[in-house]
Amino acid sequence: MTNTGKVYLIGAGPGDPGLITVKGLDCVRRADVIVYDYLANDRLLEQRKPEAELLYVGKQGGRHTLPQDDINALIVKKAKEGKIVARLKGGDPFIFGRGGEEAEDLVDHGIAFEVVPGVTAATAVPTYAGIPLTHRDYTASVAFVTGHEDPTKEASKVHWDRIATGIGTLVFFMGMKNLQNIVDNLITYGRSPQCPVALIQWGTRTDQKVVTGTLQDIVPKVKEAQLGPPAIIVVGEVVKLREKLNWFETKPLFGRRVVVTRSREQASVFAEMLIDRGAKTIEFPSIEVVPPSSWAELDAAIDGLERYHWVIFTSANAVRFFMQRLRERGKDVRQLKDAKLCAVGPKTAEALDQFSLRADIIPAEFKAEGVIEAFGNMDVKGLRFLIPRAKKARELIPDKLRELGADVTVATAYDNVKPSTDVERVKKLFREKKISAVTFTSSSTVHNFVEMLGRSGYKELMNGVAVACIGPVTSKTAEEYSMKPDIMPKEYTIPAMVNAMVDYFKQKR
Repeated sequence: MTNTGKVYLIGAGPGDPGLITVKGLDCVRRADVIVYDYLANDRLLEQRKPEAELLYVGKQGGRHTLPQDDINALIVKKAKEGKIVARLKGGDPFIFGRGGEEAEDLVDHGIAFEVVPGVTAATAVPTYAGIPLTHRDYTASVAFVTGHEDPTKEASKVHWDRIATGIGTLVFFMGMKNLQNIVDNLITYGRSPQCPVALIQWGTRTDQKVVTGTLQDIVPKVKEAQLGPPAIIVVGEVVKLREKLNWFETKPLFGRRVVVTRSREQASVFAEMLIDRGAKTIEFPSIEVVPPSSWAELDAAIDGLERYHWVIFTSANAVRFFMQRLRERGKDVRQLKDAKLCAVGPKTAEALDQFSLRADIIPAEFKAEGVIEAFGNMDVKGLRFLIPRAKKARELIPDKLRELGADVTVATAYDNVKPSTDVERVKKLFREKKISAVTFTSSSTVHNFVEMLGRSGYKELMNGVAVACIGPVTSKTAEEYSMKPDIMPKEYTIPAMVNAMVDYFKQKR
């Protein structure tokens, strides 16, 4: 007999994936099944375990993937299969989230459950718009009101006569379609037509839009701005503070959509830096870092490590795969005790540091030319060098070292291949002119990006899109495809690249 599972009703917050609670994220990571809503951020789903089942049951603009009763039945069914079910809901499950109905159904079927409260849109969305719901100079009361009641109810349960003048700040959920009715009722029951109002669409997200006005003029303003659901409506004098406290939309990359072409394993840190500055990132990995088809070269080098005077690591990936194979061969870092280490760039040096290894040389210029310059002033004649690297790489370092009289062994430690990804989704964004910039962090990302978009059509898709390259080698590759770089940092690192993008888009404002 199968043991009954358990259901977690989780508030995922209103959009910004960073607003989910620690407990909520832990439940997502442990779940066998994730039943998620329209408003749950996709980035939270990336935290699931690989074998977890994803079931979308979202509702958008009145269009339901599944009726509520069917959603309840689905959750019950999965729990009765013995699964741990994460029911991921936007905002907080118990504030206009129908979480109470789902919880009742679980009780009726004898299924164990927990409710994990979430950051409600009622507070978070106005906050991200620079609107405090209470303020000692403006109001000491706030009410959360549904703008979309159960259509089967005979009479409204919203007491307009009480809330119109009895509450300082009003926050309406799901009120876009009934905006005119909300405005009319508030004015009819005594609220001043000059009372400030804000409508916030996609609040807390990097595509957040805000329209402000008064009860008298907000309806035509919203129509002109073409705002639609999901949106929160805030009514009250505190809306005036937005002009002073608007912290989110003033971020330097706010509203910019940036394509990140790094591998999935490395994209997250880069993406977080961009998001922190207000950008919306579209992860479109054009490379996937994989083990080589054969370990023969690296195995031979590892078995003879004691003969090398220098090991040159040109990337953090080279460090990662080298160390992985070293362990698999039954060895450890003690095998490197007689060799000196060169790391190209601070990230590569950091990767070595994770294994308690310190780079003896970090070239001033973080590319192959910097390595040659560093060793060009040394007598390397007769010294033996090992370079564990990608299968496809420039031959500049080994060729120049050999010219200087060094004995150089190149060993393939990993390979860069084209990943499987949703190309059509990204092409659609390009066609709709929704991309501000594309970032390239290696020549491989450029080559594969062009191949994935199609050699015959990529130029048209890239028209008007800023090109950001991490360094001169990558920039040269982009130029070979007629993509003139608009952004290149002076220091060839990800943080410097992000700062260069900020500077570039500041000038475009």
